[in-house]
Amino acid sequence: MSENNGFANGAAAPRKKNTLKQELIEWIKALLSAAVIVAVIFGIFLKPVQVVGSSMEPTLHEGDRLIVWKFCYEPKNGDPVILSEDTGLNEALVKRIIATEGQTVDITDDGVVVVDGEELIEIYASSCIDPSERGDHDYPVTVPENCIFVMGDNRNHSTDSRYSGIGFVDEDEVIGKVVLRILPFEGIGLIR
Repeated sequence: MSENNGFANGAAAPRKKNTLKQELIEWIKALLSAAVIVAVIFGIFLKPVQVVGSSMEPTLHEGDRLIVWKFCYEPKNGDPVILSEDTGLNEALVKRIIATEGQTVDITDDGVVVVDGEELIEIYASSCIDPSERGDHDYPVTVPENCIFVMGDNRNHSTDSRYSGIGFVDEDEVIGKVVLRILPFEGIGLIR
């Protein structure tokens, strides 16, 4: 005599159906888990921002939506970055790092940027710097320890490290590196 656990023809036990309430609880748990994961990702690793102003044209434009990499970012020359509201203008700024601590920055009379004696090749800049836009410094200047020197790509329409209102920016004021444009759709892509 074969044992069939009380079910005819050895069939398996019928599967217990979830009630609507149990199903709803499972969906809520899944959504909350997803929300926590997204919050951690955007709290630690990434930050969405929107460009205000024209100081980074032609690279970035007013209204562009960006993703910034925050986690363990070390400032490097040439990187477009977001600076905190504490940099002097009481608003978050997007600028490009021109020089880091210990480097010497010069802006020639004809508007060419020179770092450590070498002229920068700046394919991202909209134009050379107009002599009236060289800023408040007596060039050349050396970037202090734990600071960076930043400029907007739209050199003649940017308030940046050339001016005492911002000056040298403490590395602690760097929120992160701009890595991706997500809006407008026709401009989606990596930012260099």
